Amino acid sequence: MDMFERTKNIQLSAIKKIEIEASGYPDAISLAQGIPDFDTPEFIKRRVERALKRGVVAKYSLSPGLPELRELIEESLERENMYYDWEKEILITAGSIEGITATVMAITSPGDEVIIPEPTYTSYREVIHLAGCKPVFVPLDEGGGWSFDIEEFKNAITEKTKAIFYCNPNNPTGTIYTKDQLLDLADLAEKNDLFLISDEVYKDFIYDRQEFFSLAEVPKLRKRIIRIFSFSKAFAMTGWRVAYLHSDEEIVKEITKVHDSLVTCAPVISQYGAMGALEIENEKVREFRNEYGKRRDLICGRMERLKDLFDFVKPDSAYYIFPGISSTINDLAMEDGETLLTEEGLVDSNKFAFWLLGKTQVATVPGVAFGPNGEGHIRMSFGRKEDDIIEAFDRIEKLFIKGK
Repeated sequence: MDMFERTKNIQLSAIKKIEIEASGYPDAISLAQGIPDFDTPEFIKRRVERALKRGVVAKYSLSPGLPELRELIEESLERENMYYDWEKEILITAGSIEGITATVMAITSPGDEVIIPEPTYTSYREVIHLAGCKPVFVPLDEGGGWSFDIEEFKNAITEKTKAIFYCNPNNPTGTIYTKDQLLDLADLAEKNDLFLISDEVYKDFIYDRQEFFSLAEVPKLRKRIIRIFSFSKAFAMTGWRVAYLHSDEEIVKEITKVHDSLVTCAPVISQYGAMGALEIENEKVREFRNEYGKRRDLICGRMERLKDLFDFVKPDSAYYIFPGISSTINDLAMEDGETLLTEEGLVDSNKFAFWLLGKTQVATVPGVAFGPNGEGHIRMSFGRKEDDIIEAFDRIEKLFIKGK
């Protein structure tokens, strides 16, 4: 008997692996993990300080979360054309990953299939495996700006398919799916009686006045769509572990059962922090977005100087760039007696990321971590300080550009 049947197909995130390796270099610069370099805003800290002084953070909240926080979320959603009842349709979770795990565990049975367009966030695959289900990868169209190809989704659906799970805006590509693409996906889900899980954690970081649309705005989809949002990125609260999801009452009731089994409730002190974020939400988010927009332009400008070695789609959102790696880079690795190429002639992104780290002490994430269609790419985060981005690319240029 296999003692670890449930976990045998689960892998430690490649993001964590590269970060662990980078920690062994005292002068490493990480463009890997998606952690905002900003500190949590002061008005959030003050809200928590008041709660601490009042002595209201030491006990569990209700399993769905603090009523005051859920009411604020209902008001916030209403401003975005989404109408959900705070008492029965909004659930506070211990970060988005806990919400995702509870969702997948609630709506699937072992043996079900969950479609994920990829490249996409690494942990989705592991959560699906944890639930005893099979992830089915649908490749995004890189030539079309990493867009949906609805025919690929149609071809992936089987009698075992239970849900389509996507990230919008997308991590790692920075793609924003259009309203038409999403409505086509919703039509497909309705025809095949599928759930739609939408992770919208990066929806506050959209550049160049691009429009953003969520299927949770469509009333007739409320029994099909489960939307997840986290405070981690928008408010620089990754360590606070607080997020929320919303859907129809019947669906949230089932997800709450799993949530209660996993964590009882989200950290109460973090829930008060989330209340502070929602009470003054626009001001600081706008400041963060403007700063990330500058860093996006900086990193894209530095990538242009390496265009013979990398090609990329300029991201419309989030704070990642996902360049493809030219096979000519293998010539340089061959000087060290290594080959970086796969049998298909692509650059092995895992080998490349660790080779680059050893050569430059710059950490990036292998593209294959985000799904098979990510092979031959790396992900770089521009959620880091400008000085770190500049120094990282100075080191990379020194390696690749002779005489620099």
